[in-house]
Amino acid sequence: MKKISTTLVTAPLLAAALVGASPVRAQGMTDAWQFEVSIYGWFPAISGTTSFPPSGNGPSVDVSMGDVIDALKFAFMGSFEARNGQWGLWTDLVYGDFGASKSRTRDITIGGNELPVGVSADASLDVKSWVWTLAGLYNLKSDTDGQTDLIFGARLLDMTNTLKWTFSADVSPYPSRSGSGEVSLSNWDAVLGIKGRVNFGEGRKWFVPYYADVGAGESKLTWQLQAGLGYQFDWGAVLATWRYLDYDFKDSSRIQTMSMNGPTIGVAFKF
Repeated sequence: MKKISTTLVTAPLLAAALVGASPVRAQGMTDAWQFEVSIYGWFPAISGTTSFPPSGNGPSVDVSMGDVIDALKFAFMGSFEARNGQWGLWTDLVYGDFGASKSRTRDITIGGNELPVGVSADASLDVKSWVWTLAGLYNLKSDTDGQTDLIFGARLLDMTNTLKWTFSADVSPYPSRSGSGEVSLSNWDAVLGIKGRVNFGEGRKWFVPYYADVGAGESKLTWQLQAGLGYQFDWGAVLATWRYLDYDFKDSSRIQTMSMNGPTIGVAFKF
């Protein structure tokens, strides 16, 4: 179902950019280099499932990130854009450190099976992730009503999940009640999408920023959507959006799924 919904949401946007839009050179577009730096805060909830191999003998310990984590410990986010005429470069970097502890939880499974009746666990989960997108830009449309760019490039997800647990009673076949596990991945995926804005209001100062991409490679599927509202000043813009990033990993991966979903608030400087 996830693949179907992704295609239904993302494909029309890409089709509109590639088929329905023709390259239009704006009156203000020049062959001189133009730059934009954005700094923003993203406050997402994280979800997904990870299967941790035990430190000793026994089956894997599986946990849903969303069942344990309810806090973002630290984040750094920013993007940079450089363009000359209709061509350009764009990069976006997100670092997130999520972590929390949960006492007497039963939201842990062992080898896909629920904990025995009467047994709970104290669990501590930490998730560190880097998400780096590096892409080329080709302008499809740019005028007083807005702008649309085709993006084509790659995205890196580097993630480490660390789980520590203590069962309230002995759980066969584990030799002890306490254990820990760590799972890491570093995936590169090719991505294709569109980004841009729709201007409106007096003086076209207000705008709706939008972004959509879809990709695959070392991951089975990754996609991202973002949209919101912004206001343009002479020096740059301020904007608030909602951003959703989703990963579906290959069957051999210990981290099976991951998504981050939440609001962003940012400021962009042009020079």
